[in-house]
Amino acid sequence: MKQLFSLQKISVSLCFVILSVVVIAGDPYRPATGARQAGMAYVCVMNSDLWSSFHNQAGLAYNKSLLFGFNYENRFNIMELGTRAAGLNVPAGKASICAIYSYFGYSEFKRQMAGLGCGLPLSDKIAAGIQMDYFSERTTGEYNNNQLLTCEVGVCISPSENVKVGMHVFNPVPNSLRRTEMPTRLTVGSGVNLSKGLFAGIEAEISTSKKLLVRTGFEYEAAEKFWLRGGFSTENSSFSFGLGYKIKPVTIDIGFSSHERLGITSSASIIFNIKNF
Repeated sequence: MKQLFSLQKISVSLCFVILSVVVIAGDPYRPATGARQAGMAYVCVMNSDLWSSFHNQAGLAYNKSLLFGFNYENRFNIMELGTRAAGLNVPAGKASICAIYSYFGYSEFKRQMAGLGCGLPLSDKIAAGIQMDYFSERTTGEYNNNQLLTCEVGVCISPSENVKVGMHVFNPVPNSLRRTEMPTRLTVGSGVNLSKGLFAGIEAEISTSKKLLVRTGFEYEAAEKFWLRGGFSTENSSFSFGLGYKIKPVTIDIGFSSHERLGITSSASIIFNIKNF
């Protein structure tokens, strides 16, 4: 009886492992973080906020405040597929340093990520960023424990006052140097302020683990400190929408994205602006 229970436990864990890989579209080492970003279908490689450390570290260069925040993503209302994340941004002279942590899964299957990144303005129109990442993956069983170390780099360019361009590379390390393969990903995007309070952007992403993805999104300040967001991603033909509100010194965001077969994923985040520099 005890052996049967163990087999059932392993089977359930295996199902969640397979499902987690499927819903993260073959790139499980990049946690989707930030409800603002979720509401815009993750069109964010050119933007800047606390969660830039998960998307493009060059955006950290424009963070001139001491920031601390939490994010929770609930995939398809399945608790075991939830992702929790936290970030801390600290200005350091001209640069900004950010420490992040992310936890995905449950007791039988979990993936944790920690990173330390830095963004620095190189000129009035160009900023660059770099980050070191540590990943730990544990599953049921005696030998199912992976630990990985990698890095990521990015740049942000402002050709004009209303146009922003971003480029980001995750894991530019050959898999021949490690025992466990990890996808390499390149993201390029551009955004423009179409009018006061209205931003629209588009970005493309290519990875060694999946086909080319294209995302579009917008953000509109419908009222003072209140934002409406929407977007579309070719990944699973997903539509997104979201809301944001700032109550000084707190910013609260919620975002929702759809999956053509599995339903709705919801995200919520809160950022505390502790001190401006």
